[in-house]
Amino acid sequence: MTAPPVIEAHGLEKEFVIAARRTSLRRMLISRGKVTRQHVHALRGVDITIRQGEAVGLIGKNGSGKTTLLALVGRIYKPTAGELIVNGGVAPLLELGAGFHYDLTGVENVFLNGVILGLTREQVAERLEAIIAFSELREFMDAPLRSYSAGMQLRLGFAIATHTDASILLVDEVLAVGDEAFQEKCYRRLDGLRDEGRTLVVVSHEMPKIRRAAERVIWLHEGQVRMDGPTGEVVDAYLAWSHAQDGEGRPA
Repeated sequence: MTAPPVIEAHGLEKEFVIAARRTSLRRMLISRGKVTRQHVHALRGVDITIRQGEAVGLIGKNGSGKTTLLALVGRIYKPTAGELIVNGGVAPLLELGAGFHYDLTGVENVFLNGVILGLTREQVAERLEAIIAFSELREFMDAPLRSYSAGMQLRLGFAIATHTDASILLVDEVLAVGDEAFQEKCYRRLDGLRDEGRTLVVVSHEMPKIRRAAERVIWLHEGQVRMDGPTGEVVDAYLAWSHAQDGEGRPA
């Protein structure tokens, strides 16, 4: 039986309007201080379906629309046009620890961040031991977050985010958490969540990480889907294209 779709995009468009004042004195005098507006089309008619329990990678060069698509699924942005259907709660692992407070202790930040991600205080209390154990930061949990290194903050943020009840996890370049052993622990945690029926959408510029985390890959190029299929096929095609671009003197 085919799993139900949890993310569906039909003709999805996202346009940003960037305002910029003219900087040179001559141009300012000519334009009388008028503001110029630049229209940036981040996504152009994207059609995708992601089903429950899938692990899908998003790849493409900078500016291809990967993070914009994640932000739309995470309800950070609204589409300019088209339709986006998201069935289920979303945990955006886009900026781990974004809700942290540096004057609070590690434990206090677990409660703060957990509530921000949709848990009740009672649910956070029930999962506190599991979160601390996963983070491997037990001896630092009563210290203020300002004493944590960036890597320690990422560990704690990942531990909290992956102990929520969200059925869809959005992961944007956050799998470089800690040393190799801890990174593998993070992959195993994501594998376990998928076994529970959670859906995983991963963005990374590092193809080995995409190969490790995803069973299917969507390649975005200039805001459009260029290829969608099994991880090995899409990643190999993307790398061949990237190398060809490098050979012509253009960045991949």
